[in-house]
Amino acid sequence: MTILADLLSTMFERRYRTPGQGRASGRPVEALMADLLGSAGETSELALAQDILGHYAGLDDAGKLAFLRHLAHDMNIDPETVRSALDAYEQAPSKLSYRAFMGAAEPQRQELIRRLNRVPGATGALVRMRADLLRLAGDDPELAALDLDFRHLFASWFNRGFLVLRPINWESPAHILEKIIAYEAVHAIHSWDDLRRRLQPQDRRCFAFFHPAMPDEPLIFVEVALTKGIPGSIQALLAEDRATLNPEACDTAVFYSISNCQAGLASISFGNSLIKQVAADLASELKGLKSFVTLSPIPLLTKWAKGEGIELPQEPEARRALAAHYLLNAKGRGDAPFDPVARFHLGNGALVHAVHADADASDNGQAQSGGVMVNYLYDLAQVAVNHENFATKRKIVASSEVTSLAKTGANATTAER
Repeated sequence: MTILADLLSTMFERRYRTPGQGRASGRPVEALMADLLGSAGETSELALAQDILGHYAGLDDAGKLAFLRHLAHDMNIDPETVRSALDAYEQAPSKLSYRAFMGAAEPQRQELIRRLNRVPGATGALVRMRADLLRLAGDDPELAALDLDFRHLFASWFNRGFLVLRPINWESPAHILEKIIAYEAVHAIHSWDDLRRRLQPQDRRCFAFFHPAMPDEPLIFVEVALTKGIPGSIQALLAEDRATLNPEACDTAVFYSISNCQAGLASISFGNSLIKQVAADLASELKGLKSFVTLSPIPLLTKWAKGEGIELPQEPEARRALAAHYLLNAKGRGDAPFDPVARFHLGNGALVHAVHADADASDNGQAQSGGVMVNYLYDLAQVAVNHENFATKRKIVASSEVTSLAKTGANATTAER
């Protein structure tokens, strides 16, 4: 019985250990991947997947790049097989010929990634693998094509139906709070006291999306301030000596920081769903809330101005006007707004509500935009229409104040040139 018990214990440990924590097989990883694709048994499949993930976790960057290049080159589609399968389907459309075409058109690496994901804990390992891919790929076109396969699979695995919205507060587990500090990407959290000021007061909220396969890893989180009126300064919003407000007396919810947490989920959109869900939940909880706005950075204003040969004005009103012109008129690829934060919020159906000079006194805020920040307003009754107009016509909706400022900024820019 002892021998049997030891055997069962070893099998259980091998099957359910976290990827990368156990020892990998000494066989070439290419052989393990081929065996995994040919495996028909669940037990052997899980063991193979575990060994592949364990092998990958132990590699240095050079080894990881070689692994990814094997996926990209040796597990790609065969164009001739795809052409033949498509010809056969065109000549005799049927379930059988269509299945053959689908099989030929899907690279083996997609099925490999699916099978790797059957191991408990593998989803997080695969997200980290894609983060490595994005970091190491450079301008390699085959690795860029491999990334499309990851994106295709992740878009299904991380769709809104699988995500869980959880509030984060001062009573949340310490390991989650540590990750909020680490992942904050907009306004750095410098200490536990700093974090406490953002989570503990009754007029502060924080929400994060989680995935059931990664229950201890936030995917994206938003920090919210409940205020009276729409704020125009991040320092005032986060001041240590500010007075805490009664949430029931507040009329505005301010989304002042939105941070994506997983580099391996870049381009997998959660922010749209997160903001709308949080706004709906807060509106249901607090009937006095009338406005849902952001207080957002303008991260590329200085870069754009430099590229246009424009000096950021020293005078605050002139700097506001230039920023308004930039937000409404500066274009990037596909006639979309040049500014990435603007693209995000306008694409979600928000409108440009107000622009504030001297709103961010931090070194980062000064370097990015001369301290200018912007409120994007989410009018819950209009977001769908705004989103449709932006997506189909690239129409940017803005308040009359911002529109007027943008005209002033455009005229000043023309005169400077």
